[in-house]
Amino acid sequence: MSNSVYQINKGINKPIEFKGLKAQYIWYLGGGLVALLILFAIIYICGINIFICLALVVSLGTALFMYVYKLSHTYGEYGLMKKVAKKAVPKVIKNYSIIRLKKLLLHEKSL
Repeated sequence: MSNSVYQINKGINKPIEFKGLKAQYIWYLGGGLVALLILFAIIYICGINIFICLALVVSLGTALFMYVYKLSHTYGEYGLMKKVAKKAVPKVIKNYSIIRLKKLLLHEKSL
C-alpha cells in the first residue's frame, strides 16, 4: 500500500484548494457525503434491496460531486456568498424623513 501525499495549501494568503475545490465547497462536499451515508443507512435499515440502495446513493453522489464542482468553478472562493448576500439587499429604501421635512418646511412657510 503506497502513501498518498496531498497538497492542500498553495502558499501564504492563498485560499485552501483541494483537487479543484476552493474554500467552503470542500465543506459542502463533505457534508453532502455524510448526508448520503446517513441516507444509505436509513434506506438499508428500512429493508430496501441493497442494489437499489447502492444505485440511489451512487447516482446522488455523482450528482453531488458534479454540482459542487460546478459551483466551485462558477463562483470561486467568495462568489456564492456574495450572490446570497446580494439577494438580502433591499431593492428600494424608503426614507420618510424627507416627507416629514417637507411638511415641516411648508408649515413654517405658511406661518
